[in-house]
Amino acid sequence: MGVDGDGERLGGPGELGRRERDILALERRGFSGPGAKERAIREELGLVPVRYYQLLNALLDDERALACDPVTVNRLRRVREGRRGER
Repeated sequence: MGVDGDGERLGGPGELGRRERDILALERRGFSGPGAKERAIREELGLVPVRYYQLLNALLDDERALACDPVTVNRLRRVREGRRGER
């Protein structure tokens, strides 16, 4: 197990790290009201939203994330592809 550039512990080979699992868990939740998700990102994960979304986007391309939470990852991949198609 190693440490990433932000000092977070990484999972072993084939495993997601804690922060990666926490990001997926946050994405499974529903948020009511404007700003609720961004507030949770800052308070629970200690990240600014821009960094969170960078990490999330990279996580969606990670096969370990798909193996860990296929429903959430596939849903988010569909949303991402839909947004790319709008551009």
